[in-house]
Amino acid sequence: MRIPAASASPTRLASGASRGSLLSRASLAAVAVFGLGLLAPPAPASASVSASASVSALSAACSVQRVGDSWNCVTPGAFCPAAARGKYGYDKYSGRKYKCVQYSNGRWRWKRA
Repeated sequence: MRIPAASASPTRLASGASRGSLLSRASLAAVAVFGLGLLAPPAPASASVSASASVSALSAACSVQRVGDSWNCVTPGAFCPAAARGKYGYDKYSGRKYKCVQYSNGRWRWKRA
């Protein structure tokens, strides 16, 4: 049995559309899906690297700072400076209130107020 070779002219399908027009419709549909934002193209690797770099830069930029009678950018459970003993501070992530208290081992740490 011999299989006929593909002809140079587009083949007609049962619906009456040619193969070439179906391919252009498929590519048009793909462009519409991406254009409408229904599917996002894969993000380049550099975008994830820059996102993690900005997060680490943000946390590195925040350090314990004295503002009047209170402190900003405290880390819960971390040691607090001698000047902060008995004072209140605010968490660098959630803004919750903490107090610099002395634990039973003699160390001063930020504890939830």
